[in-house]
Amino acid sequence: MSVAPVSLAADKRATRFWLVAAASLLVVQVLSLALMGRVPICECGYVKLFEPGVNTAGNSQHISDWYTPSHIIHGFLFYFAATMLLRRASFGARLTLAVLVEMAWELLENSPIIIERYRTATMAIGYQGDSILNSAMDTVAMALGFLFASRAPVWLTIALAIGFEIVTALVIRDNLTLNVLMLVWPVEAIKAWQAAL
Repeated sequence: MSVAPVSLAADKRATRFWLVAAASLLVVQVLSLALMGRVPICECGYVKLFEPGVNTAGNSQHISDWYTPSHIIHGFLFYFAATMLLRRASFGARLTLAVLVEMAWELLENSPIIIERYRTATMAIGYQGDSILNSAMDTVAMALGFLFASRAPVWLTIALAIGFEIVTALVIRDNLTLNVLMLVWPVEAIKAWQAAL
């Protein structure tokens, strides 16, 4: 009878450990972006909950924007990948790995080579990189997507991802699929269509 409480206490300690590890990675991301010279918040001097403009100076500078759904979808994808590949790992370990992958992407995305790639190959002609706030919130959005996918039925998660992709394609002529395609293999017809917004 005494095994269950010990096991429960060990589970709580393990969960706490992985949550601290995930939060620590977010701190590392913030510090790394600061060392890279990224601005803490929008140079406009204020913080907005949502930036509706796409090709504006405020895009990728505030708490959320039209690219936030892409980061939520990252969380969906990371959850399903981690569940398939790391079946025996705890939820906390999988979440921490997802935060690590998202952090690595955020640091790469804000490197000069990727910023320049966005400017030349995608619709983000004036892209200057993310503010530290926006980048950190992108990672939080991914974690929320991961948590949602862990609780919701698979069909609902897939439907929501498709919905996000359709809505952002209709509203801003961009989404996760188009963003990846244009970053990896630019298509001039898509670039022209996006530029006509």
